[in-house]
Amino acid sequence: MEQYERRVTKIGNSFGITIPTDLLKQVGLAQGDDVQVEVVEGKIVLRKKEQLTLPEGVDAEFMDILNDVIKEHDQAFKGLVDK
Repeated sequence: MEQYERRVTKIGNSFGITIPTDLLKQVGLAQGDDVQVEVVEGKIVLRKKEQLTLPEGVDAEFMDILNDVIKEHDQAFKGLVDK
């Protein structure tokens, strides 16, 4: 397994790293792709965000609205689980 060393760089009010093109190709990522970032056992894990296939009649705008509602009422939904 080839390893890469990168430097954390300031980008506006955030920080980032560059990823070599050949590494992106190995994992099927390209500019503009969405990634999921999480911390697992003290390590940063990046993975390509999987694209969902929406059922017929459901469009992306509806899913965005639904996602906003779920985020807004997250605690209430979690409270219902305990009932």
